[in-house]
Parts: sequence; C-alpha cells; structure tokens
Amino acid sequence: MNGARLIGHLLAFAAYLLLQVLIFRNVVLFDTAFCFIYIGALLMLPFDIGRLPAMLLGFICGLVVDIFYDSLGIHAAASVFMMYLRPYWINLITPRGGYENVSTPRLKLLGSQWFATYAIALSFVHHLILFYVEVGSFHLFFFTLSKVVASTLLTFTMLVVFQYLFYSSRRSVI
Repeated sequence: MNGARLIGHLLAFAAYLLLQVLIFRNVVLFDTAFCFIYIGALLMLPFDIGRLPAMLLGFICGLVVDIFYDSLGIHAAASVFMMYLRPYWINLITPRGGYENVSTPRLKLLGSQWFATYAIALSFVHHLILFYVEVGSFHLFFFTLSKVVASTLLTFTMLVVFQYLFYSSRRSVI
C-alpha cells in the first residue's frame, strides 16, 4: 500500500470513529435501531489486507468505541469477530475471475448488489454478536433479534449514504 492510500485509509478510519462517538452515538430509532457507522471503516479496508492486521484494526476500532460507550469490550469483540469472518465472506461472494483494478470494497465500483451482500451480512454478524453479548443470554431472543435486524438496516442505510456522499468511483484513495 502506497503512502497516499495509507494516509487516506487512516483519515477515513479517524473520521468514522469521530462520527460514531460524537454524532451517531445519539442516533437511535424507537429504542430499537442503533447506528454503528464506525464499522464502515472496517468494511472499507482494502481486499489485500491480511487477516491479523484486519483483526487488530477491528480491535482498536472497537476498543475506542467501547471507551466512549463505557461498554466493557463488546464492540471490540464484535469488530474482531467481523474482521475474522471478512476474508471468508469476500472469498465466498467474489466471482471466479476476481475483480480487475478494484482494491477496496466500494459501492460505486462493485455495484449495489455486491455491496449489499457484503455489507449487510457482515453488519448483521457484528450486530448479532454485539447485542447478544450485551444481553448476556437468550432470554429476550426475539426482542434482541429485532434490535439486530433494525440496527443492521439503519447502519447499512447510513453506509450507503456515506458511500454516495464521500467516495468517488474514479478514485480509490480512501
């Protein structure tokens, strides 16, 4: 990864974290849908990043959010698990020939169907781990599942909005 791409990824990483702890911390719809936009920083990491560095970035990102949310590591656990599954999921949904000249998962570069399959599945896994670890049991199974689904849809919607607002299809610097 060249210097410009690295700086771009670091700035995007910081921006997603700042947006999460300053603005999206308070975005809750009907006490059910929570917006965790910070996972966008993890989802937009380059395809060629290794599993261990991705998991380390997931841990750091989740830990920063945990510090501001005072949540005892549940965001870090969910983010690390999501980053562990990410390479498997990418291999599963990537066509046999791969992608030409695409280094990062972007909506405008790979299409809405691919991006939806990619982002919704990984967001769902993240939120599933996050909310069920937070509850600590399956006592409120359906209520927690409704929070997972609603939060996944809200987070995905915000990720799509961010993709259209801040990412260009001509450049893949960030």
